Amino acid sequence: MNACSSIPKTTLVPTQVASIEQAQAWELKGKLLVKTPEDKFSTNLYWIHEPDRDQLTLTTMLGTSVLSLDSRPHKVTLIADGKTHVGIDAQILLSQLTGWSIPVKKFPYWITGQIAQKDLISHYDAKGKPKNAIITLDRINWSLNYKRWQKQNGVDIPRLLQVQQPTLSLKIQINEWQALAPKL
Repeated sequence: MNACSSIPKTTLVPTQVASIEQAQAWELKGKLLVKTPEDKFSTNLYWIHEPDRDQLTLTTMLGTSVLSLDSRPHKVTLIADGKTHVGIDAQILLSQLTGWSIPVKKFPYWITGQIAQKDLISHYDAKGKPKNAIITLDRINWSLNYKRWQKQNGVDIPRLLQVQQPTLSLKIQINEWQALAPKL
C-alpha cells in the first residue's frame, strides 16, 4: 500500500490559536509505542481531529499502513490487516479488533494536555503544566505522565506522553502539531 494514500486527508487549512483550548481542529504527526502483556511495537502516528470526526492512521517505519480509523458520529470505519470493519463506537470496535481498550473520545484532550478539573492531577511542572494525572473511566484507572512539553505553532503541547492502565501502555511522541480551521 502506498503510504501517502494512507495518511489522513482534510479540507481544513493551518491556522494560529493563542491556546490549545481554542483549537477546534488539529493535525498531529508523531510516534506511538504500544505495550501489552502479549506484545510491544512502535509505529508512526498521523491524526486529524475535528469536532465531529477523528482520522487516525498508524504506519510502519517504511510507511505501510498498519491501522486506519475514521470515527464520525454513529459510524466508525477501521481498516486493519487489509480488512475493513464498520461499527458505531470507536472504542468498542478498536477493543474488539486489537484488544486495546482506549477511551477514543477522551484521547484528543489527553494528547494535547487538556486535563479536566475533576481529574486528579498529582504533579505540575515548573511552568504549571500537568506532569502526572490519574483519570478513572469505566472503573479503569488511567495514569497520564507528561514527560516533556514543547511549543508548537505558538501553543504549549506535550512532546512526550505516557498513558497507562493495568493491561496497556502507550508512549506518544508528538513531532508536529498544527491547529486547523475551515478555508475562508
